Amino acid sequence: MKHLWTTLFATVAVASFAADKVDPSKLPPAAKTAGVTFAKDIKPIFDKSCIKCHGEEKQKAKLRLDSLEWTLKGADGEDIVNKGKSAESELVHSVARVNEDEAMPPEGKGDPLTKEQVGIIRAWIDQGAK
Repeated sequence: MKHLWTTLFATVAVASFAADKVDPSKLPPAAKTAGVTFAKDIKPIFDKSCIKCHGEEKQKAKLRLDSLEWTLKGADGEDIVNKGKSAESELVHSVARVNEDEAMPPEGKGDPLTKEQVGIIRAWIDQGAK
C-alpha cells in the first residue's frame, strides 16, 4: 500500500508541475530593443493597463506594479519576474494570457496587452529587470 501512495503522489506531483509549465512558443518574442528600463518603458505600460487593480490604492492578489521596487517584490513576496528568464516569468505568462485562469487583465476588465508590449516586458526581464 505504501508503494501505491508513493507512486500516486509522484504522478500527481509530475502532472501538477507539467500543468504549470508554459510552452514558450506561445509567448510573443522579446523585443530586440536594448536598454529597456522600468521607468522609461515598463511603467507607462503598467500605468495604462495594470495600476487600477495593482497600484497604490488597490493591490489585488497583494500585487503592486506602480514602482520597480514593488514589482520586484511580487505577490506575497513571490518572485513574478524571474530576472534574465522572461519565458519562465509569471508576469509574462499572465500578461501574454497563455493561461486563461491567470490571464491579465481578466476578461472584461481592460484591454489585453499587445504582443509588442509583452515583447518589451520580456526584453526588460531578459536584460535584468532594471
